[in-house]
Amino acid sequence: MRNVLHVDMNAFYASCEQSINPKYTARPLAVAGNPEMRHGIVLTASYDARKFGVKTGMPLWQAKKLCPEIIFTPPDYELYMHMSHKIMETLSYYSPLVEQFSIDEAWIDITGTEHLWGPPVQAARRIQEKVDKKLNLPCSVGLSDNKLLAKIASDIKKPRGITELRTDDVESMLWPLPVDSMLGIGKSTKGSLNQCGIYTIGDLARTPYKFLINMFGKNGHYLYMFAHGVDKTPVRPNYENTKSFGNSITLPYDYKDRDEIKKVILFLTEEVCSRMRKKGFKAGRVGLTLKDHMFSRENHSKVLQTYCYSTEDIYNAILELFARFWKNESIRLVGVSVSKLELYDYATQLSFLDNVGRAKKEKANIAIDKIRNKYGMDAIKRASLLNTDFKNSPLTGMKNFDPR
Repeated sequence: MRNVLHVDMNAFYASCEQSINPKYTARPLAVAGNPEMRHGIVLTASYDARKFGVKTGMPLWQAKKLCPEIIFTPPDYELYMHMSHKIMETLSYYSPLVEQFSIDEAWIDITGTEHLWGPPVQAARRIQEKVDKKLNLPCSVGLSDNKLLAKIASDIKKPRGITELRTDDVESMLWPLPVDSMLGIGKSTKGSLNQCGIYTIGDLARTPYKFLINMFGKNGHYLYMFAHGVDKTPVRPNYENTKSFGNSITLPYDYKDRDEIKKVILFLTEEVCSRMRKKGFKAGRVGLTLKDHMFSRENHSKVLQTYCYSTEDIYNAILELFARFWKNESIRLVGVSVSKLELYDYATQLSFLDNVGRAKKEKANIAIDKIRNKYGMDAIKRASLLNTDFKNSPLTGMKNFDPR
């Protein structure tokens, strides 16, 4: 039997702020936009704030009304990415099979490590305590024999919970849960299922297979299998990197200034390209995601004329998408991605026929990555961001701008 853990950080942004600022400890805290701005929203609330009903996405005035003592702090994305790296490093100590799912959660396969870390529940407790002691961050852990059930289990007890959900427990523990508790079911799919009278995972499990196939196509197969707790996918380290790299930021308030949005795009591009280069890939396609103040999503992509991996080339290509599709509307979320990946040997000698300017940029990017890996993320910064006033920026608090 496999033993798979899903480690999910609790109120991650807020917990990061509390971990480095003792004055925030045990205080109602919200990572949010400028409280003086009407359209600011809560990005993450600490559990002390959640006791008063403060939730993610809530306007700041409403959060203040519910919890008069709440403290607002601007987001520090560099801090969160730094902590994310430290979390993954910590998990990797317990097993080489760590698959990062997002900035604050990952699967770890500890099958066969009982002689090192003890029984699975004990190993889960060890990991939870290690993350707390080393980084001062709380997390919940789900334990199961597959990734799907481990992820669902990690959501059952928060904060600081450890929940075991095995395949034999599916009917008693999984089926009573709301259908959107299951991985892969978002707002749209939930609405479609609810219209068919399917409200719990148990309802979904009892739905005829052919009905789900007719309604959802290939996804109907996965819905049926997942509802029965079946997931055969292995824990694959860096699996996302074989398909694409991407990241997005929900801004703390409506963003309207073109130049400031471009700086957000640059921040994301730096982070994404750094990860891509670290894993030895170059990209043939770039993507841009924009959400307006009503959270209406637009996705755009562009195939590159040649594969590349330099931050400058990727950034310029994404800016072309931005110039083409942004209609001066207020923006609440920005995302960038690279895909259509190919492996690239960075040590290969460049031909004299290569574009000299491009070759220099690519060499410079690799050199910058090496320096940052050795001396820290703030060792080299982009000049365009050195003198930026981040007071009203979504990147507020980034004294040392460098995503990874």
